[in-house]
Amino acid sequence: MPFDRSIKIAPSILSADFANFGAEIRAIEDQGCDWVHVDVMDGHFVPNITFGPQMCRAIRPHVKTVMDVHLMIAPVDPYIDAFADAGADIISAHLEAGPHIHRTLQAIRGAGCKAGLAINPGTGIEDVEYLLDMIDLICVMTVNPGFGGQKFIHSQIDKVRKLRALIGDRPIHIEIDGGMTPQTAPLMAAAGADVFVAGSAVFSGGSVDKPAVYGANIAAIRAAAQAAAR
Repeated sequence: MPFDRSIKIAPSILSADFANFGAEIRAIEDQGCDWVHVDVMDGHFVPNITFGPQMCRAIRPHVKTVMDVHLMIAPVDPYIDAFADAGADIISAHLEAGPHIHRTLQAIRGAGCKAGLAINPGTGIEDVEYLLDMIDLICVMTVNPGFGGQKFIHSQIDKVRKLRALIGDRPIHIEIDGGMTPQTAPLMAAAGADVFVAGSAVFSGGSVDKPAVYGANIAAIRAAAQAAAR
């Protein structure tokens, strides 16, 4: 995974057909997505339950790009090795999920994965500064985590702008998760983000039998973000 700041679209399979993940993943990759985003929720840290390591292991053979695993769980540390062994390329843990996030990030890298730090809409960036040398990605939640299809929280634009200045020339991706559409993605691209997680905005209207819709949705988000990128 060589680092670059080009615009990347990471469809969230939370919005895909749960009974047909393999074909859905092949469809979005064939239609031009850059990463595949996997939202892991535990019904404890967030009010929803989705996937575990076994599902990640099952879909790994279908993912030819990057498997981007977002752990919305607490505790995190006991499960890092399981998700790494299941084939995750990136594992993101929440700053809010435990008292020792530095240790968690060390463990993610120690397991051979890129380390992501996720922050909720109500979390400031004061504590992020002391973790920058431990991370490869920061995931800014622009909705409250737990469910897809929520509305974009505009206050996060300024947060991303400040994060981009804080990161400087470090090789750290800024990923945006929540409410991404061709209308909201350029707002974040202009602020300095480069990875865009989109669920319903990619999968809406399409299917494995109509994959061109996925391609058109991905292309629309990418074009809007590229036009506004810093």
